[in-house]
Amino acid sequence: MTKELRRLSIVMLFMFLSLFAAASWIQVVDADALGQNSNNKRTRLDSYEIQRGSIIVDGVAIASSVPTSDMYQFQRAYTDAAMWEPVTGYFNPALQSATGIEKALNADLSGTGSSAFFSEIERIVSGQPQTGLSVELSLNTAAQRAAYEALQGLQGAVVAIEPKTGRILAMVSTPGFDTNLLATHDSDAANAAYDQLDADPANPLYNRAIAGDLNPPGSTFKILVAAAAFATGEWTPDSTLPNPARYQLPQSNNTVSNAWGGTCGAGDTVTIAEAIRLSCNIPMAELAVQLGDDTIREMAEKFGFNKSFDTPVASTASSYPRALDDAQTALTGFGQGKVTATPLQIAMVAAGLANDGVVMNPHMVDAVIGNDLSVVRSYEGTEFARATDKEVADAVTAAMVASVNTGAAQGARIDGVDVAGKTGTAENGSNPYTLWFTGFAPADDPAVAVAVVVENGGGKGQSGSGDTIAAPIAKKVIEAVLGR
Repeated sequence: MTKELRRLSIVMLFMFLSLFAAASWIQVVDADALGQNSNNKRTRLDSYEIQRGSIIVDGVAIASSVPTSDMYQFQRAYTDAAMWEPVTGYFNPALQSATGIEKALNADLSGTGSSAFFSEIERIVSGQPQTGLSVELSLNTAAQRAAYEALQGLQGAVVAIEPKTGRILAMVSTPGFDTNLLATHDSDAANAAYDQLDADPANPLYNRAIAGDLNPPGSTFKILVAAAAFATGEWTPDSTLPNPARYQLPQSNNTVSNAWGGTCGAGDTVTIAEAIRLSCNIPMAELAVQLGDDTIREMAEKFGFNKSFDTPVASTASSYPRALDDAQTALTGFGQGKVTATPLQIAMVAAGLANDGVVMNPHMVDAVIGNDLSVVRSYEGTEFARATDKEVADAVTAAMVASVNTGAAQGARIDGVDVAGKTGTAENGSNPYTLWFTGFAPADDPAVAVAVVVENGGGKGQSGSGDTIAAPIAKKVIEAVLGR
């Protein structure tokens, strides 16, 4: 073989291998992405012939497909639609729109993803009609219903998490809406329903549990600041701080006070544990300044701040900004200023403390199920980060238990169960207060961590509080999970 032929052969071999690699990438690695691309008309038309899989909670379908006489052949039907809407979302082939689990796991539910390939081959051979895969969620029906019913008449949200695994047990946002109205194949009716929801000042289209306009977390953030302090080794629950009735922010003419306008207890100084128990603003602001914004932000990011999570429905990242001055840092010491959070994030803080300082990635899907009830794919708990060590988590937990037993969070007390909790009543610009509670139970062996947010002062203007409105909601959710 001449040198020229050898070179040509090498070039041809290289071109063949490149073509093979590109084709393999498209057919295998990129197949799902291409199949789910909204511009892939063939896949979309093929999916109309497939009966979409169900979304299942506790063995019951909360979303299923029913036959129709139009070109789409099947339409989605939702049970207890408003209650499950923040989870399921809706699917409408006529509008080519989907949200929630319907969108996040469309490849599986529609039977057009790679996971359904072998099932499709088996159905072709058997002559059976093709159906999508079903999705089994981690949610707890009793907890979801307790949260939904407790939030009626309020703008708010609840997220409950299993601390050891990160499994989401409840995700509710109110006011909700009937997803069946947006799933109808009557495009005019669906668009009219959407426009009406979009124009509603209560913003029912927001999923306040994981997105929407984020709120300052208020005093629920104090437990994270305390954890940051204890983790330095320079502070303990018994460390003391000055106890004035007013505190002037550093390099500022502005002052802050405790919620009741007086000191945090009777002494000239107050311990961090007591500041958490009574939910005092001034000592936590003083502590935040001494810690500095970098130390607090580093701890916040270990709990998940400044990051979006796929549950698989994507969350909006909660925020602890960089480069805060001392006055701004002081405000974050009690969850005000520029720090904002979702209920999902605040539930993750409580869950991380409940799990001895280990934060798990939140997820709400247990498994994808085939038509023969076989498990096509399952999801296990995965660790996000070790936020702090067990000793620090135990120290913060003790202060939270004291807050529920004898302090500012007694609205969450449950007879016979030690509940660790922290309330929050956050200023939110010119709006009425945003009301919070977060906590977990049982404190010594946690089965559930929960976060509750109620916007617009719970309808009580500036007189609502986290203890009187948010804490009792959390109590009902905890009781539902514990079967009480």
